[in-house]
Amino acid sequence: MNMIRRFGLAAALALAFGAPVSAQQVTLKAVNAFQEGTTYAKNFERFIAKVNDEGKGLVQINYLGGPKAIPTMEQGAALRNGVVDLSNTTTSFVASVSPESLSVNYASVPWAEMRRNGTVEFLNKLMMEKGLYYFARTGDGVPYHIYLNKRIDRADLTGLKIRIAPIYREFFSRLGASVMQVAPGEVYTALDRGVVDGYGWPLLGIFDLGWHEKTKYRVDPGFYNIELGVIFSAKTWNALTPAQRAFLDKQGVWLESLNADMPLNQAPAEIKRQADAGIEVIRLPEAEAKKLLQMSLDAGWAGVIATSPQHGPKLRQLMAP
Repeated sequence: MNMIRRFGLAAALALAFGAPVSAQQVTLKAVNAFQEGTTYAKNFERFIAKVNDEGKGLVQINYLGGPKAIPTMEQGAALRNGVVDLSNTTTSFVASVSPESLSVNYASVPWAEMRRNGTVEFLNKLMMEKGLYYFARTGDGVPYHIYLNKRIDRADLTGLKIRIAPIYREFFSRLGASVMQVAPGEVYTALDRGVVDGYGWPLLGIFDLGWHEKTKYRVDPGFYNIELGVIFSAKTWNALTPAQRAFLDKQGVWLESLNADMPLNQAPAEIKRQADAGIEVIRLPEAEAKKLLQMSLDAGWAGVIATSPQHGPKLRQLMAP
């Protein structure tokens, strides 16, 4: 078969499968678990703009938007099923698909070290079996807090109705709270109507949806370490060419470099902003603070091990030795 005939056959096959011979560009559908333009959406939106600017002819991203495109808690299933290709979300929001991935939140080993020592690779082996692939971190270095409208003076939430996400379901239950899972977009109304007495959320971001208007107290100390990330559909990631994956990996390194700004600049500014908004800090006594922190870790890892007895102990050994 001469070169012309080979090219003609390749062209025919390409047309049969709906793609021109020279096409190396893929267009990926992306969603955001957070409302567009808010604190936890911005770095992902910068990433999309950079990929689209530098990836012409190779990778482009069609940004469908935030929870109005696909509700926050449904995005994990949408990734697994290939409805969308990537999402800026949290392991907490995809826990119904991949419960083992919650382990990232309880890690004491820094993310960069977990990348170097193979822990992230091991986690991704487990996640890809569930149809997900953890691509890059978009949030790091700031704690979660308990925010309340009723004062407490010890590590006890008995009698309080608290909005939770899966990351701290076990922890808040151990503190005695009546826990309720509420999507971020519905928290303001829940606070306004007294459906909940408080909520768990990271240090950053309560101003995005107006929660500061319905919040009286922030409890110190904070607990855990914020985890946000770009998660791919495993089907999509596996279907990319080596060149496309290499390009995206390079963009992922850049994306993770943005995380340093959170603890260095955003966190101090946020503490001042909350104080200026009239949010009072409840600083637990030292013994109660230690109790709260220990309980947070014990509860978190107990949840991981209960849902994944096969892999939970190894994950704890790797992430929190």
